[in-house]
This record gives sequence, C-alpha cells and structure tokens, in this order.
Amino acid sequence: MKKIVVVGGAGFIGSNLVEALVEKGEDVYVIDNLFGGKRENVHPKASFYEIDICNYSDIEEIIAGADTVYHLAALPRVQFSIEYPIGANEVNVSGLLNVLVAANKGGVRRVVYSASSAAYGDVEKLPVGENTPINPVSPYGLQKYIGEMYCKMFSDVYGLSTVSLRYFNVYGKNQDPEGAYALVIAKFLKQKQDGEPITITGDGEQTRDFVHVRDVVRANMMAAEGENVGHGEVMNIGSGTNCSINRLAELIGGEIQHIEARLEPKNTLADVRLAKELLGWEPKVSFEDGIAELLKK
Repeated sequence: MKKIVVVGGAGFIGSNLVEALVEKGEDVYVIDNLFGGKRENVHPKASFYEIDICNYSDIEEIIAGADTVYHLAALPRVQFSIEYPIGANEVNVSGLLNVLVAANKGGVRRVVYSASSAAYGDVEKLPVGENTPINPVSPYGLQKYIGEMYCKMFSDVYGLSTVSLRYFNVYGKNQDPEGAYALVIAKFLKQKQDGEPITITGDGEQTRDFVHVRDVVRANMMAAEGENVGHGEVMNIGSGTNCSINRLAELIGGEIQHIEARLEPKNTLADVRLAKELLGWEPKVSFEDGIAELLKK
C-alpha cells in the first residue's frame, strides 16, 4: 500500500481518480478546499483534508512521504480567469508551485499534473499535436501552460519526476452542470431531466473532442507508473475523435432550441499518439456508450 495524495480530489475528475486508487488498495489522502469540489464526492476510505493549496504550511506535512501526488486542483473557468486574473493565478500557478515545492522537499517519487488543452488557444489545423504552437487566449490557458513549465523546470533543476497531461473535454460521473469541464454535456442532461429544451449555441455544428473520465483516470494512473516518462513530458489526453454539439443533443434526446452563438473554438480534436507511445494508453470508452451510461442515471 502506497501513500498517494490527490490534490483537488473532491472535484469531478479528482473524485473519480480517488475512487479508482482506493479500489486499487492505495492509502489515499485528499486535499481540497471545496471551492469547486463536493465533500460527498470523496470516497469514504480516503483521508480528507479541507485545506487550501495557497497556504504552503497546511499542505507540506500531508504531501511529505507520498509516493505519488496527482495535482488536479484548479480554478478551471475561463471566464472567471478573465474577470479575476489575480485570484485565478493564485490557485492555478502559485498553488501548484506550493505543491511542487512540498513534493520535492517531501521526497515524493512523482507528480502527475492535470494540464489543459486551453493552452493551445484557437487552432485551425486539426488534430492538435503536442508540437502545435502554444497560443492561450485566456489567463486560465496561460496559467495552465505555466504549470507545465514549472513541472518541467522542477524535473530539470531539482530532479523531481513530473508528467503533464493536457485534457480535452472530459465528461462522466460527478460532472457538474455548473462546472467548467464538460459543461455542455452536464448542462444538456440537466435540461432534459428538468423537462426543459436543450439549448444549442449557434448552428450546433461546432465539434468537441469528448473524453470519458474513466479514460482520463487510467491515463493518470499510467502516467504515475510509466517508465518512459517522468522528466516533464506533456501529453494530450483526448478521445482522438470529435462530435458535433448537434449530434450530442441527438444522443441525449428531447426538444432543441438554438440560441445566440458565443465566442468559442469552432472545433477541437486531439492527436493522442504520444500518450500511446509513451504510456501505452489509448481511450476505450466510446462517446455513444459514455452518453448512454449517463442517461441511465
């Protein structure tokens, strides 16, 4: 049994990861300030600490001696980062830095960092590979990219083993209809549940690379154990396919209402070959199966 720390373990992706780690038999410690996470999401067999990563002294002792630290804590709202860039930076950059310092000082074997495809910004050429130029269009995208660079620097300068995973549109159990990840899927499901029409922005032909949270959890666990990584590598974690918002609405079913278009990327699509090469990972949950599973609940 290894000591594992999941920072942001009460959130959508983090809580799914905690559940998988507990089921594997690991000794799991969860750090979360519950700003975006929910206490009820945390597996009862995990040790929970309601603390803020912006306070270094609060996290130092919990992280010390861990085998692996998974860093999923963030303020992942693009609009929030635009309105409150200082507050978002405090969590997304300074908070991560606190975790990296504590991990390095505490003898942690590896840190797996949840990065974001938001670092790419608006991309015309698809699919998006890791060598695509970085061009964030929001403070959030920039902050998550700075996090990647910090991880790489801690590997190069301090010898701390790190891996960064750039998520695309994650969806699945515990997703929040008010949250940033998979907002559109959670929102559509809630609208259907409430008997309201599904609201599609613009013509609905925009596409997204939706990746199931179970596949993301597997990617995290494989990144933690992978022998070919640990030096600050960055990998895309997506499905490698994309789906239009119209098709999503069709799968969920119900009345549809088109509303005014908003400023957003037209299409997203991840090239996931590097994750397959370095980790042996590839997505397994088809989008149709993942949506059907959510509709049963």
